[in-house]
Amino acid sequence: MSDEQKYLTDYVLAGLTTLIMEKQNRTLPEALDILYNSSLYDQLSDPETGLYLQSKYYNYELLQATSK
Repeated sequence: MSDEQKYLTDYVLAGLTTLIMEKQNRTLPEALDILYNSSLYDQLSDPETGLYLQSKYYNYELLQATSK
C-alpha cells in the first residue's frame, strides 16, 4: 500500500468512526470496535478493492449491509 493509499484509507476510517458514533449513538471505543472487527475493515485495508477511494457515506452503507 502506497503512502497515498494509506492516507486515504485512514481518512475514510476516521470518517466512518465519526459516522458510527453519530448514527448509532456509540462511544469512540465502541465505534472503533465495530469498525475494526468488521469485514469492511479488511476490505478497506486491501488496496485492490478501491474502497479507500469511496466516500465515508458509501462505506458506511456497506458496513450497515454487511452487519445485518
